[in-house]
Amino acid sequence: MSPLCAQKLARLKAIVAERAAWADQLAQVKRLHGWVLEVEHILDESLAKEGEVVSNATVGSRLDSWRAQMATRLTDGTLSELEQECLTECLQLLSNLRPHLVQCYDREGFPRTNNEMERSIRQRKHALSPHQWPQELERLSVALWAFCGVLRVVGTGYNQAAATDRAGLKARSRRLSSGASRDHRPPA
Repeated sequence: MSPLCAQKLARLKAIVAERAAWADQLAQVKRLHGWVLEVEHILDESLAKEGEVVSNATVGSRLDSWRAQMATRLTDGTLSELEQECLTECLQLLSNLRPHLVQCYDREGFPRTNNEMERSIRQRKHALSPHQWPQELERLSVALWAFCGVLRVVGTGYNQAAATDRAGLKARSRRLSSGASRDHRPPA
């Protein structure tokens, strides 16, 4: 065998060894992604049978049972340390956001997609008078806070800066609300 072929073979073996070492980590990431998809299916009404009326109570009970099932997995010893950390964070986040996540199913015409949400915001913006904006901004900031929490779970998994993100979002919404009330007061 030539020296060039030996070098290439050694490099190929090193790449295969690295890939084998990543197999376990990749399996963990796939499991974490699967958990996020399970929550997504609970929240997007895809688990509802045809003709079933979806309500806050049904979605809430499905989410609660999923959280209870996953909480038992934390103690059964089958999860790696990373999976335990991520699942603990996810369950904590879902517990904190539960009231915001399951409050929209009893509302007729509530936007379910990003496009519907943007259309709804645009319609509300043009329907409100300027002195009503601060109250509406406060309501929207609560909904966005819940949505950002879900995105944080979906996008990054385990995020230690969640508390500062929430505080920053609340501070920005207060600044927006106070700025809107100062800048757009109706003439006296």
